[in-house]
Amino acid sequence: MEFRRVNGLPPYVFAQINGLKAEARSHGRDVIDFGFGNPDLPSPDVAVAKLAEAANNPRNHRYSASRGIPNLRLAIASRYKALFDVDLDPDTEVVTTIGAKEGLTHLMWVLLGPGDSALVPSPSYPIHLAGPGFAGATVITVPMHDPGATTNDPGDDFFEGLVLAWENAAVKPRVLICSFPHNPTSACVDLAFMTRLVDFALEHELIVCHDFAYADLGFDGYKPPSILQVPRAKECCVELYTLTKSFSMAGWRVGFLVGNAEIVAALTKLKSYLDYGTFQPVQIAAIVAMNEATEYPEQLRVIYQSRRDTLVEGLNRIGWDVTPPRGSMFIWAPMPEPYREMGSLEFAKFLIEEADVATSPGVGFGEGGDGHVRFALIENELRTAQAIRNLRRALTKLG
Repeated sequence: MEFRRVNGLPPYVFAQINGLKAEARSHGRDVIDFGFGNPDLPSPDVAVAKLAEAANNPRNHRYSASRGIPNLRLAIASRYKALFDVDLDPDTEVVTTIGAKEGLTHLMWVLLGPGDSALVPSPSYPIHLAGPGFAGATVITVPMHDPGATTNDPGDDFFEGLVLAWENAAVKPRVLICSFPHNPTSACVDLAFMTRLVDFALEHELIVCHDFAYADLGFDGYKPPSILQVPRAKECCVELYTLTKSFSMAGWRVGFLVGNAEIVAALTKLKSYLDYGTFQPVQIAAIVAMNEATEYPEQLRVIYQSRRDTLVEGLNRIGWDVTPPRGSMFIWAPMPEPYREMGSLEFAKFLIEEADVATSPGVGFGEGGDGHVRFALIENELRTAQAIRNLRRALTKLG
């Protein structure tokens, strides 16, 4: 039977890893899981308490507003002002989304259609590559280089590729999707790069969608910039911000699209036909998280940096050379040379079978990802140390 939109999707290679992981655990093996970027840390206590309180109020059981309740939109506007000194009108420049994936996918529906094209980094988070296709558009990939494998700034490399892709495109792209800190490579950029990006977009009448999922996860003093900090950015840019990583509220599905008022209005109109928003007690609890747990993202950031240090130091100690990222919650690890010919999918399978360590194969993030595996920082330091011991035994070719 033929199905629209899904038939053209590539095989979801992560499902193979999940299957092997489940099989190993069914036989009593202790698989240390760095595969899925699913935060293991708890959500803020004040948010959980407020959720329970709000859920006990029958008035909150009714339909909500697809654009998000007013105080939730005000809370994210206040957070942008505090973090980035960016002014957002909560009535015209903010719409609540049911997580960033929903927001990005439906955003593509209002920006793209058959005959259009979009520029997307490769490798990338899978929905960045698939989202334009759901809208019927063509994806033009731009290489996103491994920050640890090049002497150049990854932003410079990406920008050069972006210019080349634009010049060579038969149909001039309408949208650029990007994300910094980047998933999966952890590439980070500064505000000067964002300024170049906005200037390029304004010159070429390009809409920039910046997925800012790791806005609060910068390490060693690095603070990820919002693209909306750039003057005139609101003329051509929107940004997706989510509570998933910043407040460890992954399952709550609370995100926002902010920026250009016309684009926000277009997504708001579409969503009015598609949904009634997130469950209202969740929205109320999200307000409390942003207003009353303002230090929580920093507490999480410190934990993730400690996990990063433990994993990177351990991998380097056993001869697997990786570079510590400046942001995100991932380690993008080039496959060790003796194992390179296996390809990332077979190598990820090997790590489960021989080391009881689960990672994400780079090929699952697009063609540009093969040759790498991604570690998510979702295991504590003790579990990470055990993983390093397992890997030392399994990776015999590293000596």
